[in-house]
This record gives sequence, C-alpha cells and structure tokens, in this order.
Amino acid sequence: MRVKVKLYATLGRYAPEGQAGKPFELELPGDSSLKTLVEQLYIPVEETRVTFVNGIAKALDDKLQEGDEIGIFPPIGGG
Repeated sequence: MRVKVKLYATLGRYAPEGQAGKPFELELPGDSSLKTLVEQLYIPVEETRVTFVNGIAKALDDKLQEGDEIGIFPPIGGG
C-alpha cells in the first residue's frame, strides 16, 4: 500500500534523500501499522512523540490504510 508521510522538525533527517521537510510517498506491506512505518524509516521509537493519520492523533500500533496521510513529530522542548 502507498501512504504519504511528512516528518517534522528534527525527524526530517530520516526522510528519503532530497525529501527532508517535504511530504513523500512510501510503499508499505498491506497490514502495516505506524510502528512498521517508523521502523522502515529507521526512526528510533523514542524519537517519535506525536503521530497523526489523516489529521487524527493515533498510537504507533494503529493500522494504516492505502492513501493515508501521516505526520510524525519528535519530542519538542522549549522555554
């Protein structure tokens, strides 16, 4: 299945070459979860804080579907 992914802030370094800061498409097996996607991009799980699928916050074990749009945010600190 194909999904569209956008990695925010420091996670941009895990995007395919030339795609940092831009949405990109990714091919995944049909029964994939958000965790599968994170693992395929070699993002350490502890570097993911908030994940959205089609604008709705989801857990890493939630399953994905063809055409989903995913946003992944790292932990963000500030002061």
